Amino acid sequence: MHLKSEPRPTTVTVALLAALSAAALVAGCSTAAPQTPGSPLPASSAAPNDGMNGMGGMGGMPMTSGNGLADTVNGYTLTLRTPPSTTTPGAATFTITHDGTAVTQFDPEQTKLMHFYLIRSDLSGFQHVHPSMSPDGTWSAPITPVTGGAYRIYVQFVPHTDAAGGALTLSTPVTVPGVNEAALAPLPPSSQSTNVDGYTIALDGALAAGRESPLMITVTKNGQSVTDLQPYLDTYAHVTAIHQGDLAFAHLHPDSSASGDHGGPTLTVHAQLPERGDYRMFIQFQTAGALHTAAITVPAR
Repeated sequence: MHLKSEPRPTTVTVALLAALSAAALVAGCSTAAPQTPGSPLPASSAAPNDGMNGMGGMGGMPMTSGNGLADTVNGYTLTLRTPPSTTTPGAATFTITHDGTAVTQFDPEQTKLMHFYLIRSDLSGFQHVHPSMSPDGTWSAPITPVTGGAYRIYVQFVPHTDAAGGALTLSTPVTVPGVNEAALAPLPPSSQSTNVDGYTIALDGALAAGRESPLMITVTKNGQSVTDLQPYLDTYAHVTAIHQGDLAFAHLHPDSSASGDHGGPTLTVHAQLPERGDYRMFIQFQTAGALHTAAITVPAR
């Protein structure tokens, strides 16, 4: 078979093709500008966060919060102004800055502009509150007095100017002087159930580090199914898991929003824990206007 030879391109044709190729290359580069990262994460925290630690993102390009142990992410920095106290309630104050400028514009995340968490290094003394902000961008967290010791503070928020990236989690360690500063309580052994305020919380599901794992949470009282869970932060259960040792943070919640005062008895969360080991899981739920916080130790393999 003889193929018909094609005519050689002219000099004008070659020049035109080259110009079009260069224009396409420039256009492609202009649409793929990289995000500006914050301070580097620890070597063990390279796992990306799909919008929010341990839960699905909110659409758009996800921000990278890793395991929640960095105080700066994507240029946003947490600065603690007044640490927690062993005697004074509401003493913790802090600011969020972006490239040195105070941030005062936030979008709600689970109905709140700011979530503040406090945990002792032995995974005791958990507090989850919602601070208020003054006009200059200083937040005040209404926490209760704590015992002395090493703690970590976490904040979770959606910056308005980068809302498409979802929520960020920043944290910082703090030592609170006190008589029990060096005393560490042993971590309770892992279990599949726990009790709080007359309610029994049972878990079903094996958690695996680094990948999403379904976890079933069932609430009963006196052996009877609980079906009157009320909405709390737009869901029937708010779940926080903190890793023993480095205090890596994961925020979980059921895969459906709350609707009416008839949640339960079984809720499903999709847990994505950053690393192997034991976690202290704090499950918060509301009934008859009262907030309950159940704590349970769970392993991730």
